[in-house]
Amino acid sequence: MTNSYRITLLPGDGIGPEIIAVAVEILKAVGKQCDIEFTFTEALMGGAAIEATGEPLPQATLETCRESDAVLLAAIGGYKWDHLPRHQRPETGLLGLRAGLELFANLRPAKILPQLVDASPLKGEIVEGVDIMVVRELTGGVYFGEPKGIFRTETGQQRGVNTMAYTDAEVDRIAKVAFEIAQKRNRQLCSVDKANVLEVSQLWRDRVSALSSSYPEIELSHLYVDNAAMQLVRAPKQFDTIVTGNLFGDILSDAAAMLTGSIGMLPSASMGEGKPAVFEPVHGSAPDIAGEDKANPLAQVLSAAMMLRYGLDEATAADKIEQAVFQVLDQGYRTGDIMSDGMTFVGCQQMGEALLKALS
Repeated sequence: MTNSYRITLLPGDGIGPEIIAVAVEILKAVGKQCDIEFTFTEALMGGAAIEATGEPLPQATLETCRESDAVLLAAIGGYKWDHLPRHQRPETGLLGLRAGLELFANLRPAKILPQLVDASPLKGEIVEGVDIMVVRELTGGVYFGEPKGIFRTETGQQRGVNTMAYTDAEVDRIAKVAFEIAQKRNRQLCSVDKANVLEVSQLWRDRVSALSSSYPEIELSHLYVDNAAMQLVRAPKQFDTIVTGNLFGDILSDAAAMLTGSIGMLPSASMGEGKPAVFEPVHGSAPDIAGEDKANPLAQVLSAAMMLRYGLDEATAADKIEQAVFQVLDQGYRTGDIMSDGMTFVGCQQMGEALLKALS
């Protein structure tokens, strides 16, 4: 029996169209092998949407995403739109997409592939075997708290204000996701906060600790965010699953990503409850190399694999894609961002062709 899925594609800006084209070809190929039928619909988002409609996230795009089974996003943004007011910038569209689809959990894996240990800026003995999943809360915290803005004080000074706020329900739902992911991994969960100075973090720690009684098989630990950042660099293998708030997760997930040596290799997922999830590489739009066939499409391809595994429950197809990525790396193919001595340099299209060959 053929399984059919509607996938919304958001190519976005910069290298986005190049890398998503590779991922689509991979999905088509694995679909034929696994009796899966995809219906792809492209929609505008980011700078491309601003150019066409004046908005970073048109309502039509949001509705298309809501009607799909999953959303595959490439990359948005670029220097061209940095001068715009904040509400019109491409990144605001991303926040709007997460809010509009009620996506509150961001999954950011940082796994050191054995073929790329030497690409890490850290010593091999420190990073070899690292396999971390950062679970970041997405729709609360300081990015969304009110009040916020730049105000004039009574003395005439300007004062910038952002409010970090979480409700117990917001903490509970992201903690539940993290505990359940930890169950599928090595049953270790580290909750990161700043409870020694922030009341909102004290609430966070209290709620995560309370929920742990429902998961007695999970070993729960707590770290302050500054210590967690240090430990990620000093001894990253101590971590398995990390759960933290929006701001801390934004920073720590990028720090964990660089353990691998290139964010060009890392996928991510943003998920809600019963809503279409969004799957995207963690890297940016790299406008400086757009259209030059220099982009690394592997994070986009691995994001498609995450979509199959976590969004569509098609684990066999996901395994096939991941094995194809491992095979081309074993064969020595490298884009510029992960290039090393003795390897074979390829561009974006050639990497895609090598993946298709590995799948076949």
